[in-house]
Amino acid sequence: MVYTKLSSKGQVIIPKAVRSAQHWEAGQELVVVEVDDGILLKPRNPFEQTELKNVAGCLKYSGPANSLDEMDDAIRKGILEDQCNIS
Repeated sequence: MVYTKLSSKGQVIIPKAVRSAQHWEAGQELVVVEVDDGILLKPRNPFEQTELKNVAGCLKYSGPANSLDEMDDAIRKGILEDQCNIS
């Protein structure tokens, strides 16, 4: 267990081991969530939360629909290309 103190200015130092494990660097914005027995610190998401129905317009496609066989072939081709690039 790691301990820290609250300063007279209300600041808390997050121990280096914790910052490193979370990949938090100076300037990281955190969300403070009150929970039953204390607080939870979470990294702030740089994007606002949204729902698919609000952004699905960018997924419009006006070409002909592909068959399942065509989609399977494209996936198979992608897998083979990845395997060739790994070697």
